[in-house]
Amino acid sequence: MVRHTSPVRTCIGCRKRVPASELLRFVAIDCGADHFSVVPDPARRRPGRGAHLHPDPACLALAERRRAFGRALRIAGVIDAGPVAEALPQ
Repeated sequence: MVRHTSPVRTCIGCRKRVPASELLRFVAIDCGADHFSVVPDPARRRPGRGAHLHPDPACLALAERRRAFGRALRIAGVIDAGPVAEALPQ
């Protein structure tokens, strides 16, 4: 018997584990001099370490307050989460 299950990921905002299809994946793009931009990856194909977030402004606010972007993506420096905020429904 073969069982096919979808991968489970953790939202970096609320820390709930849900199927990856319910979350928005994003990756960090190096902008130079310890500056990074966090961009959405809806196709889930961009290279690099990815992290996941519910498409909910409340989860984004929690992630920013907890400084979860740097830990999840294993980067240190100035992180711009503006592109992720623009990709979320208001």
